[in-house]
Amino acid sequence: MKSTWTISRLPDLTGRTAVVTGANSGLGVPTAQALGKAGAHVVLAVRDLDKGRQAAATVPGSPEVRHLDLADLSSVRRFAASWDGDLDLLINNAGVMMAPEGRTKDGFETHFGTNHLGHFALTNLLLPHITDRVVTVSAAAHRWVSGINFDNLDLSGAYNARQAYAQSKLANLLFTLELQRRLSEIESPVRALSAHPGLAATELLRTPKPALRMFIRVVAQDAAAGALPTLFAATQDLPGASYVGPDGIFGLRGGPALVDPTAAASDPAAAKRLWTVSEELTDTCFAVSG
Repeated sequence: MKSTWTISRLPDLTGRTAVVTGANSGLGVPTAQALGKAGAHVVLAVRDLDKGRQAAATVPGSPEVRHLDLADLSSVRRFAASWDGDLDLLINNAGVMMAPEGRTKDGFETHFGTNHLGHFALTNLLLPHITDRVVTVSAAAHRWVSGINFDNLDLSGAYNARQAYAQSKLANLLFTLELQRRLSEIESPVRALSAHPGLAATELLRTPKPALRMFIRVVAQDAAAGALPTLFAATQDLPGASYVGPDGIFGLRGGPALVDPTAAASDPAAAKRLWTVSEELTDTCFAVSG
């Protein structure tokens, strides 16, 4: 049966606090709006404060805007160091897609450094405060690669935007897998989950090609529908390491449901290796106890 779950079925989130990265555009806006409407205090963690304030004006309740640049680990550290008190939900939503070859402030390939390493560091630094769950937004594009290129994470000399994006989204899933393993090992009540939006018509899908624009217009879901898997993963009683996405054809659209990642995204050895490398690159670690 097809999923009929919508935001009308969100539980009451009064008294709960959620951080949504990249909440000033794309999937982040409807995610923040839905959480706020359900009663949560939503912190929009954004790189552009002006755009963040404009987005916050559309979020019900008591939204708050804080600066966070995931492409700059010093910004990630400042954000985490400023946090005080419990954090119920961390939604790692922000990301870049199909960007030209470039580097983050710390010298990492743009996609891997922003989509994975920035969120890896943020999550580990905030974990002592997190009480419920971490939801990391991946993509069906993780299927475009067969594994992490550990010998050349930056794809130096062989850069391909499609591969770089796919590798970062595969890293999101492996990160979730290993994070949940570590949380389970210490019997923590915190859960790590991941989600993907299918094909959602957001700013990331802007293209100058008329034929592709027409395809997106016909096939893609809107941003609000694309946010449903994230909201489902953030609020429903699901097992740790669950992966949520649209239940329609090819996973492009539809209602949120549990879906299967690839074998590469389910490889515990690769997840452990990626974690070790990520700790070394970000100088952060899993610093919580049971």
